This record gives sequence, structure tokens and C-alpha cells, in this order.
Amino acid sequence: MLRAGELRSERLILRVGDSSDASALCDYFVRNAEYLRPFEPERPPGFETKAFWIEKLSVTDVTMREEERAIRFLLFRADDPSRVIGTAQLSNISRGIFLACNLGYSLDQHEQGQGLMTEAIERVCRFAFDDLGLHRVMANYMPENERSARVLKRCGFEIEGRARAYLKIAGRWEDHILTARISE
Repeated sequence: MLRAGELRSERLILRVGDSSDASALCDYFVRNAEYLRPFEPERPPGFETKAFWIEKLSVTDVTMREEERAIRFLLFRADDPSRVIGTAQLSNISRGIFLACNLGYSLDQHEQGQGLMTEAIERVCRFAFDDLGLHRVMANYMPENERSARVLKRCGFEIEGRARAYLKIAGRWEDHILTARISE
């Protein structure tokens, strides 16, 4: 099972959520629904409810960690450890000769522009390389998402290509820029 406990950076606490975080995570997605909509897939019914997140955090996420396929971190400011301000997840974790995963992330619209996501990605990559022993972390963004492009570049991700109609985002197939960071 993937274990992380609590990760810390200069200003953030990154921890694996459980059912007790369902209300805070639900609040995060409700607060940011309009802001995140253009960058995320269409959400299933009930996505913005506490019941959905209780199930997701206590069953789905646990199963994914037990099977060593994914791990989701909830982001909190160190000075406010009860309010979720973002998420960062490692998914599609592959062992064997690949030793890689995908990185996904989001940050509260009111926390943008302060370097918090850069800080979170740096810490999650360190966990992926040092604790999980992975060699490659891949992250993708839509070409018009300049903010995400800048964050990934600051974090040492290099562009490896462009995938046409890569993911269905907000109901439409969108191209994505493919990037990766390799363990040093």
C-alpha cells in the first residue's frame, strides 16, 4: 500500500485525505466549480456533495492506494490546516521497467499567483522520486493554460510533445501539451 502520512513544505501541509475531510474537500470543489470547469472533465452526479467525497476518500482512494495505482494529496496552508486549498495526485503509477506516473493538480482560485502550486508540485515530485522510487513524473496541460505551463516549467518539467484530442475536458476533446520530469 502507498503510504505518505503527511508531507510538508515551507507553507503547505499535503496529506492523504480520509472521510473526515469530505466536507472540506466538497467545499473546495463548490467554491471553485466555475473556475475549474474549463480545465476538468465533466463531473459525475453528486460530485459536489459530501456523500460523494465520503465514498471517494474512504473507499475509492483507499483501494487505489492499496493497489499502488494512485495517491491523492489534499493541500492545506500550514497556518490553516482545516481548509482545503487544492489537490495533487499521482495516478497511473507504473512499476517494472517504466517506474512512472501522471501528476494532476488544482488550486483554489483565490490562492493563485503565490507560488503555492509550485511548492506543492516540488514536494509531491520529491515524494514520487524518493519515497516511491519512480523515475518519471508526467504532467499534461491544455495549450491555452499558460499558468499551468509556467508552473510545470518552474518545476523542471520539459515538453515532450503535443497530443491531439487527448482528454475530454468540459465535454470536448482537447489537445494537451505533454511534459515530464525525470528523477535526477
